[in-house]
Amino acid sequence: MDTVAGHIRELEGCRPDALPLDALLDGGEPVVLRGLVREWPLVEAGRASAGDAIDYLLGFYDGRPIQYSRGDPEVAGRPFYKPGFTELNTVALRGRLDDYLAEVSSHRDDPRPPTFYMASALVDGCLPGLRAGNDLGFAALGVHAPPAIWIGNRTIASCHYDAPNNIACVAVGRRRFTLFPPDQIANLYPGPLEPSPGGQAVTLVDFADPDYERFPRFRDALPSARRAELEPGDAIFIPSMWWHQVEGLDAFNVLVNYWWSSMPAHIPTPMHALYHAMWTIRDRPEREKQAWREVFEYYVFGAADRAGAHLPEAARKVLGPIDDTLARQLRAMLIGKLNR
Repeated sequence: MDTVAGHIRELEGCRPDALPLDALLDGGEPVVLRGLVREWPLVEAGRASAGDAIDYLLGFYDGRPIQYSRGDPEVAGRPFYKPGFTELNTVALRGRLDDYLAEVSSHRDDPRPPTFYMASALVDGCLPGLRAGNDLGFAALGVHAPPAIWIGNRTIASCHYDAPNNIACVAVGRRRFTLFPPDQIANLYPGPLEPSPGGQAVTLVDFADPDYERFPRFRDALPSARRAELEPGDAIFIPSMWWHQVEGLDAFNVLVNYWWSSMPAHIPTPMHALYHAMWTIRDRPEREKQAWREVFEYYVFGAADRAGAHLPEAARKVLGPIDDTLARQLRAMLIGKLNR
């Protein structure tokens, strides 16, 4: 991946109480937010030492169990698959956060440590009170984006996409982000939808040592790649559906991220529609598939008001804007049809 030349636009001087959310969403491009959370106490503790950061985190721990993944040294920090792609190369475990952090710390100086990966744990659930001094304040903006925390050693979250928008805040340790726009999906060779290391399909390409013979189209993805290294206190905005790989570069790393949807809560994730479309459309004869492509272009991917524009407003129903009431009716109708 030394050939990655694209850089990510950067903003300096951003503050949590003045996040330019509308501008970020309107831009639709990744943006590095330098120094956004540099004043968080967690960041300041991490700058002192990994031990200080651990002590600071444990000051909020209430004893509830946490879930994490552990892999043998051979995993080399990359939660991934065993040969055959039906099993993961890490195991999911539950335990106490203080015990987990002690085990991570005990291997900080190992040249080939086990892989430790605590992923996407809701902050309010495992570290109540942490947000008081370490938060972006989304609630004050009317945005539902409960923060999640990621704690581990030199781990790699293989390149994947998420449906929500994301602001990831580097709190302890350095991180490298490598991003690709959504149109590169075919060149990134996604793995199975299930199981997957983090709940989303990940690329099968090892960015550290790409196998171009096995994955030749990955070369075509490289001109679109963008990369940035973030220091503690920096953050990055990752738009919905952008592919991103996240690498922890130090022996102890903490990241806090915020996912949020640009749609209201009554609009569900399109992943449901993807599974349904694979079930009902993908294996049909090509002539039928092309006909359904036209139908979807008309009703779904074209202008939102096109299909109902020639109808009286009262007759549009699902062809008009979908509100909470109509969403509930649609959900009940679909459940009824699927259960027949």
